[in-house]
Amino acid sequence: MPFKNQLISAVVAGLLPVCASAGKDDNTLVVAFEKPLTTVDRLYSIQREGLILSRLTDDGLFYVNPDSLEFEPLAAESYEWINETTLEVTVRDDVFFHDGSKLTAEDVVYTFEWVLDENSDTSRGPVIQSWLESIEKAGPRTVRFNLRLPYPMALRDMAISIPVRKKGTYEGADGMENAAEDRPLNGIGPYRIKDFSAGREIVIERFDNYYQASPKANPAIETMVFRVIPDQGTQQAELLSGGIDMMMGVPPDVADNISHLPGVERKEGNDIRIGYITLDAAGYSDPDTPFTKLKVRQAINHAINREEITRYLVRGSAEVVPYACHPRQFGCEGDGPVYPYNPEKAKRLLKEAGYPDGFAFKLWAYREKIIAEAVVSDLKEIGLDVDLRFVKLNVFAKVRNDKDMEAFFASYGSGGTADASASTGVHFAAGSARNYTDDEALGETVLAAERTIEVAERKRLYREALNRIAEQAYWVPMFSYSQNYLLSPGLEFPVPKDGVPRFWQASWSDQ
Repeated sequence: MPFKNQLISAVVAGLLPVCASAGKDDNTLVVAFEKPLTTVDRLYSIQREGLILSRLTDDGLFYVNPDSLEFEPLAAESYEWINETTLEVTVRDDVFFHDGSKLTAEDVVYTFEWVLDENSDTSRGPVIQSWLESIEKAGPRTVRFNLRLPYPMALRDMAISIPVRKKGTYEGADGMENAAEDRPLNGIGPYRIKDFSAGREIVIERFDNYYQASPKANPAIETMVFRVIPDQGTQQAELLSGGIDMMMGVPPDVADNISHLPGVERKEGNDIRIGYITLDAAGYSDPDTPFTKLKVRQAINHAINREEITRYLVRGSAEVVPYACHPRQFGCEGDGPVYPYNPEKAKRLLKEAGYPDGFAFKLWAYREKIIAEAVVSDLKEIGLDVDLRFVKLNVFAKVRNDKDMEAFFASYGSGGTADASASTGVHFAAGSARNYTDDEALGETVLAAERTIEVAERKRLYREALNRIAEQAYWVPMFSYSQNYLLSPGLEFPVPKDGVPRFWQASWSDQ
């Protein structure tokens, strides 16, 4: 691997004589996307790239404050909880769609009624339908949300998952699976779609009629281009030759190799994404799997040197996480057991569990192969025969969802949500494909936390859930992630605290 990186550095270094900024001269920003988007409509996309784009082309009623990571009004002027299941939102009167029409309360009602329609097949429809009963117009600029149950993360879902659509946007779609296909995006964000070539690039331009009261108002960069470049070696060459201005999610070794070269600047930042290992405590993959035994799960926790993996492989601002959430998330506090690296104790626990000579199993993974290999190495040190099954994400997801894995290494970004519900709800709620515990009491605690408005009680419930997860060693919490960005010189870019870039904050230094 080092030789390969040195070779890449040598190749791209040869491109330095033609190095020039991709967009500084004409106030354009060119960014590399590693994965293609099949649609620019956030209602029909769950990809990280879709979230990044949507924050430029769309607005929801609320947004995530980039500094506090709390949820604040955006297209909403104000809001009020009438009671635990009734929320009234006043819509701003100075917001315009990209076609020039003004945003109205009717548009908001239409948007959420579309999402509530089971036939609309929106990506987050089932989530919204689980807590929202109905929406109605309650005044000239006021809409009322009638919730099925108390749900403190309603503002989060509105901010991250539901951009506002003009009434009639999906007319004629008839609930088609691809309702957004071939429909020009008519958003209300600070940028509008100029050109979309599926799988190739997306061009957006600044929307001059964007409302001035927005925290996204008056972005400095006029045009942004998102080029799909799956290969990071090609991205590096493009950055150094001036074809792009930014790479995101750059592996530390790659960033080390080229960040010292002329024409490249490096920035590092935090990410709410965490790495973890799930153990099949319920015995879904095999009723006789050793992972149904607590001491085996505890042994796995003690066997992995998370400190060294974090320090030498993840690096940057990454840190070991003690519980099943990111430390920056609300409610991510526990006083349950932690499992320091102790291979001798791990061996004793295996012996006490009835496996003095270890056992064989498959560890599944789809990302960060070098980290998965380090985990395998640690587990082999305590006598386990581990077969690393490193596969593509679609294969991984299918086998995981079929509950056919004894153990798997994965990561989760919580959609940038600074709340423990984004992690515990996905991984430990009853019925979740990622829940390998079969712990009904834990599922009930997680559900109660999600449905409790009172702050102190929510914290107590999350602590109870996180302590239970730790006591039963259902997971091996590994580390938080650190994000590396490589930029063209002169590009000013505030590094996000949650790993989700906010490009409306970017600018060229001479502007």
